[in-house]
Amino acid sequence: MPVSQLRLSTLLFHSLMLALLALPSSGLAQGLLVDIGPDRSIRLPRPWPPHRPTPQPAPPSSYKIKSLTVHAKLQGQVAQVQVSQSFVNTGSRPMEVCFVFPLPYDGAVDRLTLLVDGQEYPAQLLDATKARAMYEEIVRKNKDPALLEWVGSGLFKTSVFPVPAGAERTVTLRYSQLCRKDQGLTDFLFPLSTAKYTSQPVDQVEIELSIASRDEIKNVYSPTHAVDVRRPDGHHATVRFTAEKQIPGSDFRLLYDVGRDTVGASVLSYRPTADEDGYFLLLASPKITSSEAERPAKTVVFVVDRSGSMSGKKIEQAKGALKFVLNNLRPGDLFNVIAYDSEVESFRPELQKYDETTRQTALGFVAGIHAGGSTNIDGALAAALRQLQDTSRPSYVIFLTDGLPTAGETNEAKIVAHTKPLNRVRARLFTFGVGYDVNSRLLDKLARANFGQSEYVRPDEDIEAGVSKLYNRIGAPVMTELAIRFELDGHTKADGPVVDRIYPQGVHDLFAGEQLVLVGRYRHSGQAKVKVTGTVADQRETFDFPASLVTKSSDQTNRFIEKLWAMRRVGEILDEIDLKGKNDELVKELVTLATKHGILTPYTSFLADENSNHRDVASARARASRELEALDAASGRDGFAQRKGKAALQRAAQAPSSSFGGSFYYSAREDKRVAVRSIRSLGGKTFFRRADRWVDSAVQAADEKQAQTIARFSDEYFELIDRHGPHAARLLAFDEPVLLRLGEEVYWVK
Repeated sequence: MPVSQLRLSTLLFHSLMLALLALPSSGLAQGLLVDIGPDRSIRLPRPWPPHRPTPQPAPPSSYKIKSLTVHAKLQGQVAQVQVSQSFVNTGSRPMEVCFVFPLPYDGAVDRLTLLVDGQEYPAQLLDATKARAMYEEIVRKNKDPALLEWVGSGLFKTSVFPVPAGAERTVTLRYSQLCRKDQGLTDFLFPLSTAKYTSQPVDQVEIELSIASRDEIKNVYSPTHAVDVRRPDGHHATVRFTAEKQIPGSDFRLLYDVGRDTVGASVLSYRPTADEDGYFLLLASPKITSSEAERPAKTVVFVVDRSGSMSGKKIEQAKGALKFVLNNLRPGDLFNVIAYDSEVESFRPELQKYDETTRQTALGFVAGIHAGGSTNIDGALAAALRQLQDTSRPSYVIFLTDGLPTAGETNEAKIVAHTKPLNRVRARLFTFGVGYDVNSRLLDKLARANFGQSEYVRPDEDIEAGVSKLYNRIGAPVMTELAIRFELDGHTKADGPVVDRIYPQGVHDLFAGEQLVLVGRYRHSGQAKVKVTGTVADQRETFDFPASLVTKSSDQTNRFIEKLWAMRRVGEILDEIDLKGKNDELVKELVTLATKHGILTPYTSFLADENSNHRDVASARARASRELEALDAASGRDGFAQRKGKAALQRAAQAPSSSFGGSFYYSAREDKRVAVRSIRSLGGKTFFRRADRWVDSAVQAADEKQAQTIARFSDEYFELIDRHGPHAARLLAFDEPVLLRLGEEVYWVK
């Protein structure tokens, strides 16, 4: 690439950051095929049928993305990337196409190579002005707004090459990239949103990133995808994301930082306007310890249900889980095993010090556990908690049951009340509900009252796998009883708390290989110091980290923080209603958050009904209030699924946008994800489909009367994009009429 072009691309990247980082969930420098035959007017392919499909012949020009593979090596801020993408011409005639893709964000790209089926093709760099002209020409010609989301960015494109009908082509890119760094976090983006233009779901999507650093890697976090992170040591990490038969409709983003302290923490903030509260995200990870001697000793008590309903496969899986825990304790740990039905039996009357002798003996006790009898939950918990007396070490109780309390105390409220005075050491209680017959509300209450969380295993799921996953997470505590405090320059106690509504709530532990993801709100902005205090190896220690709470965000790079906070807040609202009862204020807040952010739940899914009026607040609250009565089900499949769905919101770690293909929500009645095509989230806004148009949730009935009418693809249409910039262009990427607010104005685009 000529030096002049490289310099130009570097300048362009800086301006492109605002546009590309605001896009949501899936991968970089991958692109799309554009059929540029002079006599053709061809729209980009769509994976979903029209909202109201009508029978149509197969399109003469269309393609499917068969596979998409991204491999990247990151060292410091430099990334070496290879992207391979296979296309199949699914149309009925040959395509004369060029391959185009938007520039990465503000990191300079160097040494770019582009191959089509192994043959190198020259790639032309177009600056933002020339790219805009190309985008606009294709949009006008094909009457297709799809490319609008890249207006304002430069792009690379190949020369034209043929793809015969039914033929497959593989495009491969190789390049180096300088990543952005902000607030100590290296920011790596993959704009995969072009992959949503395909006639069918992508067979295979694979992203693998290898990170190497001279300093220790601390936090590794994707706000868009649930990634698998492996850390062989403190200086290396491998991040993987794979999917099959999916449409990667938005961008993949990865953040990571490095440090030398026992704990590493970073803070990102987002504030929509100076008049609204801001939102922050805090990531905290402990040092990867190299030896078991550096890890503090802990206490683990495993309490297993052996009632008659556990007979057969369930009791064998439970015993397998017990064996896994026993085989993975460490010297210095204390432990015990309690098995219960109508009677309660302990492996030993008191806690045992873990060594080879006690391990073997305990495994023998586990082998002798057999199912039969009733379920004395109250007695089993009391036996476990009474053994915990040492406050100097972290203590964990893993409690497993597949049924309702049928022996001893059976009153839900009394069972929970009995645990509180017995839990003198603030032990974390992790409850495992197995199958649909458990009292899921009771298990949630027990976990909340005892500083833990509840897990649920469906009848067809493996108990051993669920317990093993939990124990692998909590098996190596590094820093316990965390307290996090924000100190803001110039802030006094009279000004109120610096931050509030922090989720997840409570006191936290940090485990080896784990990271804490906290979100919260703030009212006062400025330079701040975050103090993380916790117990490390029996000593109370404090670590300080800088943070910036912005007055007003200049772009939407970190807007995901607001939606992530809203998702967790919805989970907390549902939890409070479930465990304490509903009230008008909570129902009101639930509906407001669901409408603004497009967060659907089983209790607000009516918002997806095209015949409902999302502006009728009173009706929506009444409907939500009625739907919330489903939480009265404490057991059975419905109760089980509702608590599992509620927990997913409370622990949400990503806030992906629904983007091109609509939204999804978890249906408790069906116990599965349900696709909703009548709600979309684009550019931080939520749109509802009503009749033959899309309506911005921020547009009220009075605003609609003042809306300015703009004809799609007219000069005024493109002038509107000029006036409001790339953010507006993304909001106009609808195939159907849309009513939306841009700044202080409302527009009716049709």
